[in-house]
Amino acid sequence: MTALDLRPAPQAAPAAARVLNHAATEIRLVMRNGEQLLLALVIPIGILVAGRFLGDRVGLTMDALAPSILALAIWSTCFTSQAIMTGFERRYGVLERLSATPLGRSGLLAGKAITYAAISLAQVILLVMVALALGWHPRASPLAWLPALLSVALAMLAFGLGALAMAGSLKAEVTLGLANLVYIVGVVVGAVVWPLADYPRAIRPVIAALPTTALGESLRAWGLGQPLWWPLLSLAIWAVALGLLARKVFTWIS
Repeated sequence: MTALDLRPAPQAAPAAARVLNHAATEIRLVMRNGEQLLLALVIPIGILVAGRFLGDRVGLTMDALAPSILALAIWSTCFTSQAIMTGFERRYGVLERLSATPLGRSGLLAGKAITYAAISLAQVILLVMVALALGWHPRASPLAWLPALLSVALAMLAFGLGALAMAGSLKAEVTLGLANLVYIVGVVVGAVVWPLADYPRAIRPVIAALPTTALGESLRAWGLGQPLWWPLLSLAIWAVALGLLARKVFTWIS
């Protein structure tokens, strides 16, 4: 019989295990939150279904709407959901306490990145299935995949850094209201749901500079099988700018 070893083992788990365990915990917390589920699934699926039957009345076909909803899902999860969750974690001292554990600040941020990337991936898969069931027929070509995937990665990074900048510098209640407001503004005037060409010509240059526009236009072009490269530059600039802002204003304690 093997002797039972009761000696203490105080060492921390490997870094990768710490990060993955933290990410798994965050995913469960997000999925248990009704507001997060509303942003992640209910609203995008609702718009998809409504657009399938009513989209022609507002100039939206499934060819444009389905990729737009994928952009909306990434926008809502990586920015709005992350900002709200992080804001309240900061308010209640969760960030402060976790950053003092072996997980550390870098592990905490890595876990958040994995969390929202995984949730976004699950959203996209589910929404693609719903869109296909509703009659969407994407014409994505092999050449269009590269700029689209790079745009998604850069957009997730930019939105996440923007969320951290907001959540790490404002009170949780302010973050809650402002994140939802920015989300709505992005949907209405950020070329997330409607293509850039549908907006008045006078304001197109301003709207074209937004990161939401870059992601939306990239995915809509991908859905039509057309590679579109200019969004990569826009999203890269936004990612760098928001990263510098987050580094300057983010604090771990509310």
